[in-house]
Amino acid sequence: MGHRISVADFVRLSLEANLFFLRIMKEHSFFLEAGFLPKDLNLASQADQFKEQFNALLQETVGLANRNISRIVLSSGEVVTDKTLRAEQKTIELSGILIDTELTLEELELEPGVPNPNLANAVANLNQRAIALTQELIQFKTRILNQMLDCTLFTFNFPLLIDHIRREAIFFVQQLERLQRREQVNPTQEIISEKAFWDRIMKEHAQFISHLLDPTEVALIDTADTFADLFALLQGKVQRAEENIIARLLLGSLIREETRATRDIRDFKATATEGLLACQIRSIIIPLLGDHVLREANHFLRILTNPRSLI
Repeated sequence: MGHRISVADFVRLSLEANLFFLRIMKEHSFFLEAGFLPKDLNLASQADQFKEQFNALLQETVGLANRNISRIVLSSGEVVTDKTLRAEQKTIELSGILIDTELTLEELELEPGVPNPNLANAVANLNQRAIALTQELIQFKTRILNQMLDCTLFTFNFPLLIDHIRREAIFFVQQLERLQRREQVNPTQEIISEKAFWDRIMKEHAQFISHLLDPTEVALIDTADTFADLFALLQGKVQRAEENIIARLLLGSLIREETRATRDIRDFKATATEGLLACQIRSIIIPLLGDHVLREANHFLRILTNPRSLI
């Protein structure tokens, strides 16, 4: 483990992590803002401020990332999808909350290239500010969750959803801190820890979808519940792989099984997002949430199918 990554890899991996996660954090802030009642206008306004601050960091990342990131990441659908812009436009129309769609257009124009090592200082500085802002967001999410559990605050977001987005923020900070140390990862160990993390996230996505669909959407609810059970099963298997050297030897077949499941849930999310955009699904799912969970599935799928892109 004691190896350090090259300067070029530091630039590329940092920009790729920020491109994916800063947008995720920006949208978490939006989901929080949209879930508050009129009485909690101050919390909504704090969430909006986070949304704007993450947007500014993402804008900076996009400026640095052009021709400095890999084709694999850009083509994975984890940065933006062919639905992101439409999902944002419909979400603005439904919520009245502003979202910077110009930035999405800029992201759609990003091109891959060989990372420029001269950007290392600018990227390290960006990472540090992203860590600090995300740590503030973690504290904000923690306060909201605690108040919900104390029954001193009501929002239209499930407590599990707040806990879920808090874990994602912590995971992002851990990744950036490791990059700041220029730490080289062990590919096998890293794929196991990514799998353990994203299995739980995919399971919870399926649970959220199931619970946010209208009760009349019986077939979609059944499908979502089936995915929740499948990823719970896969989560159990990866825990055994973490603890057991023999189970780790079976990692190849586990990854193949995982890849199939992730591709299937990705396709389900893509179809569901199109269904939401076409107003063909009864639910209380805002379109941007559909595209958001789709991008997370695309991100996980890229890691599973290209583990070398982690190093």
